Amino acid sequence: MTTETTASTGAQSHEGSLAGSTRRLPRIRKIIAERMTESLRSTAQLTVVQEEDVTELGRLRDRAKASFHAEEGVPLTYLAFFARALVLAAQDFPEFNASIEPDGKSVTYHGVVHLGIAVDTPAGLVVAVLRNAEGFTLRDFAREIAQGASRIRDGTASPDELSGSTITLSNIGGAGSLTDTPIINYPEVAILGTGAVVRRPRVVTGEDGTEQIVPRSVCSLPLTYDHRLIDGAAAGRFLTALRGYLAVENFEGELSPYLI
Repeated sequence: MTTETTASTGAQSHEGSLAGSTRRLPRIRKIIAERMTESLRSTAQLTVVQEEDVTELGRLRDRAKASFHAEEGVPLTYLAFFARALVLAAQDFPEFNASIEPDGKSVTYHGVVHLGIAVDTPAGLVVAVLRNAEGFTLRDFAREIAQGASRIRDGTASPDELSGSTITLSNIGGAGSLTDTPIINYPEVAILGTGAVVRRPRVVTGEDGTEQIVPRSVCSLPLTYDHRLIDGAAAGRFLTALRGYLAVENFEGELSPYLI
């Protein structure tokens, strides 16, 4: 998202000697290719996008991030806010926190939210799993995202941390992308992408009803869903509810000890 968002981002290393060469596809790329192809082959994927104005949320974060980092030892990224909102929305809309069985004849609606966080590593994307995330605070999300990504990158993540997610979040804005069409982490039925937070002119209506064009901080929220289970209208309602959970007042109390 911004240059400070590091949780699901990571600089990809590119060897200059690759140009003009032919090499075996790395094992992790083969695994990713197989899973992505299976996902596209097995599901009916559509992507809906809504835009969120995070200006006020960004101001709250700016007031808290230095103290938060000093006390908690991890950065307060936008991704933590989005993770919290996604988990809350998934509890409101159980069809998004679900899996369709391979035979296509039944659906499992999960009783807990095991949130997958796509982590960018030099070898490729790996999904870190935050189990029972419905009980997490914002501080928990910030800590677990940062520490989980660190364990994946240094190779110390346990197998339990790398499997069993029920819905996934991918920070596509980490490398500056505005939007994307994320592929579902099969057998899940939904994945949310978070685009880069950028400054854009937007029409804002004042308390007196007048409209002005002012600079705002906005980002896109692409949601890919399995149309076998979820219709477009439901996907729109899900994103609208998720955006509601990003309201500043939902985080002010928890961040009050860190505000300056």
